[in-house]
Amino acid sequence: MPVSLRSAMTLVTMSISAMLSTGLAMNPLSAQVPKANEDESLVSMSPLPDPLLSKDGTKITDAAQWPAQREYLANLIAEHEYGFAPQEKAIVTWDLVEQGLMNDNKTKRQQFVVHLKSKEAAIDVDLVLFLPNSEVKSKGCFLGLNFQGNHTVASDPAIRLPKSWVANDPKIGVTANQATEAARGGQSDRWPIAEINARGYSVATAYYGDLDPDFDDQFANGVHSLFPSHKATKEHPNRWGSIAGWAWGLSRLMDVLVEQPSIDANRVAVIGHSRLGKTALWAGVTDPRFSIVIANNSGCGGAALERRNFGETVFRINTSFPHWFNPNFKQYNQNESAMPFDQHTVVACIAPRPVYIASATKDLWADPKGEYLGGWYATPVYKLLGFDGLPSETPPPADQSVGDRVGYHNRTGSHDILLFDWQQYMNFADRHWK
Repeated sequence: MPVSLRSAMTLVTMSISAMLSTGLAMNPLSAQVPKANEDESLVSMSPLPDPLLSKDGTKITDAAQWPAQREYLANLIAEHEYGFAPQEKAIVTWDLVEQGLMNDNKTKRQQFVVHLKSKEAAIDVDLVLFLPNSEVKSKGCFLGLNFQGNHTVASDPAIRLPKSWVANDPKIGVTANQATEAARGGQSDRWPIAEINARGYSVATAYYGDLDPDFDDQFANGVHSLFPSHKATKEHPNRWGSIAGWAWGLSRLMDVLVEQPSIDANRVAVIGHSRLGKTALWAGVTDPRFSIVIANNSGCGGAALERRNFGETVFRINTSFPHWFNPNFKQYNQNESAMPFDQHTVVACIAPRPVYIASATKDLWADPKGEYLGGWYATPVYKLLGFDGLPSETPPPADQSVGDRVGYHNRTGSHDILLFDWQQYMNFADRHWK
């Protein structure tokens, strides 16, 4: 890596590394920013755009009209929020570099190096797949990105450390933007592999920094380096940000999974927590091969309605993380009512496939009620297509899973993804992959 780039990366990480390493939303901004609202009595919300209202203003009343409407809405969202990925395709190849057993021989571990190559550049991504050690094919696979490296999801010493940039965090032994053994197994609570395998499911994960390091470098590194002419600029403010880059990367990992004889290509769910929950939603919109979409504590820019002035807002997220979305999204800073859609539209664009949204009771920054309403206001689209969504405009009590084609729960606790959440997701998969 050039010295100048490494120096720039180090300077950036001095201020943001602790936030990035945990996967939590960056909360404080600066003294002039108004205090975030976490009082429901102070919430005001302008009318929501109707996802069943076509571009010419006519109402969509027939399921046969939905595919065209969905395409129109997905392009609208890409234009104004996440950005368009490049049309040019990358060459995707992979090598199986290691395999073995873990969890008392109950889990098969397979590690791949995925090679992504364009005419301009090439990057490598480490993908690890955990399969039930059984002669019976797994019931389905959950694919998601992790925050600190594959070695953090389980303590097994065979799991490879990432070679790409990692945010500095002395608590996990990262002081020079390089992963170390100190973090091995450190996020295993978020990835209950033994329990997932015991239910008959597989889980695959890759470090999100392998796809795109999580700092603002004007869209020059990671997957953005593969297509330098597609960089978002003032002249092209609708091109992809990091969330769209991570989502595009999930689709490339899906390209690899569908070639594995142990994986049923029709039973792969995309899952993500926090910023990676936002990513999972957008991956679900852009890649219909994901047959279930799961967003855990996805908040602003995820499932939560932007028009609700509660917790993190568009202005705050764009200020803290200017690289996550495309430049067009900044025109809605403190101007959410001008958006031609809201996050319920993102959820609706996944229809008719099942989608599950989850919150945490203490995660007010992510606006649990707003996350629920993102699913509720997408429900009319599911009903048009012949499916039930969420049952009521009123969110359910804590720790109660509700909904049919759209699922939801609000787990007691803070911003995290834990075994309780995974149990609900596996129950959801049991129903829809039966």
